[in-house]
Amino acid sequence: MEKQTLVAVEEYLRTSYDPDVDYVDGVLEERNMGETEHSVLQRELIHWFLTKYRSRGLLPNPELRTQVSEKHFRAPDILIVEGKMPRTGIVTTPPIAVIEILSPEDRLVRIRAKMDDYLRFGVRHCWLVDPLDRRAWEYTIDGAHEIKDRILRSEAPEFSIDLPEIFATIDEMTEG
Repeated sequence: MEKQTLVAVEEYLRTSYDPDVDYVDGVLEERNMGETEHSVLQRELIHWFLTKYRSRGLLPNPELRTQVSEKHFRAPDILIVEGKMPRTGIVTTPPIAVIEILSPEDRLVRIRAKMDDYLRFGVRHCWLVDPLDRRAWEYTIDGAHEIKDRILRSEAPEFSIDLPEIFATIDEMTEG
């Protein structure tokens, strides 16, 4: 087992990582991303949201550092906030929703740890979307529940994300 070097919160916050990493109890955790399916889905989810909900003050943000507890910082693939963004450089209040996009290297134990962090922080909607199998799950305190119709929904504020429509758009724009 490889020994991990612990990093102070202050060092993590003043350091730029490319790609960014999560910070959990002093340990830097790489985030899996960068493959075509992940990137294209992230772009299309953000475009969908900006097109339909920006005028209502709902803003999607990619990979924005979020302090979910004193020693846990996450950078969700997409987080959705209502109103203006904080000028602090990191998010310190719960966003309305987070969307994590599954990558082939992701492990369930790490996904569950992230979702648990978001839920304890007070995020109302925690979604996981698999771009390859085109499935989606909502995480709640009771666990993960597959969203059979693949439409991500919020009641307050009201919005929805139609994954079948987004996947159809992706199919039109990609080869193979």
